[in-house]
Amino acid sequence: MSSTAKMHADELDIDATLVRGLISDQFPRWTGLPIRKVDSAGTDNAMYRLGEDMVVRLPRLPGGAHQVGFEQRWLPRLAPHLPLAVPEPVAKGEPGRGYALPWGVYRWLDGDNAYDAPISELAAAAVELGRFVAALRRVDATGGPASFRGGHVGSDDAYIRAAILDLGADGTLDADRATAAWQDALQLPQWDREPVWLHADLLPGNLLTEDGRLTAVIDFGGLGVGDPAADMLPAWTLFGAGTRELFREAAEVDVATWARGRAWALRFGVSAVHYYRGGKNPVLDAVGRRAVSTVLTE
Repeated sequence: MSSTAKMHADELDIDATLVRGLISDQFPRWTGLPIRKVDSAGTDNAMYRLGEDMVVRLPRLPGGAHQVGFEQRWLPRLAPHLPLAVPEPVAKGEPGRGYALPWGVYRWLDGDNAYDAPISELAAAAVELGRFVAALRRVDATGGPASFRGGHVGSDDAYIRAAILDLGADGTLDADRATAAWQDALQLPQWDREPVWLHADLLPGNLLTEDGRLTAVIDFGGLGVGDPAADMLPAWTLFGAGTRELFREAAEVDVATWARGRAWALRFGVSAVHYYRGGKNPVLDAVGRRAVSTVLTE
């Protein structure tokens, strides 16, 4: 049923025919609206534009069953507190037509992702995104579930060490230097305050731009509570030496949180390159390489 190559061995079969059938069965008022695939380097969801004003998002992986309900519960509560646009849930779909997971319909947000349409106004974006993560952190986190990047950065230590050795063996990185940086990261003081909200996946593909300016943050599948350090990822995946400090100041984080953010950038970069190299996802491979290179040369 799927019309595109899969990034994961357990990825579900999703195509426009499936989406059209699900819409017809569950939301007949939208039957007849054009449906077209939205190209994306995202790994967790397939997206199909529905008419001009909506988008359908379907989890690609069996483990994504919680995402839609989670977003539909929390995004309306968070949105009023945030300075950038975020997805607005419209409807929740149920399993059907052989597709076993819940799925969602959202308002369409205009713009292109920041990887395909790079931000030209980086200084303004650094301030705006920094303010976004600071605002998110201030929202009451009572009842929020743990984020997948909200815990200890060293929770996947064995895999990261092995991945560094693999990438060193093929010349992708300097394994000695990367291992030393990783060992330093493991010694950092950990978050010792109450958990706070974090997006946890603020990569270029999850940021929208129009005319070179940052306009929206999308893909809240990793939203949760915990240590906010992972929301510093844009410092090493998006911003450069001239704008990184602007992001840091606007994000209002302490020295230790910033250092753990750098550690998350190294962990993300190593794992992304190791998993997605070889053409499986060229975008995440490239973003991961930038993260590793920036951290190791900073």
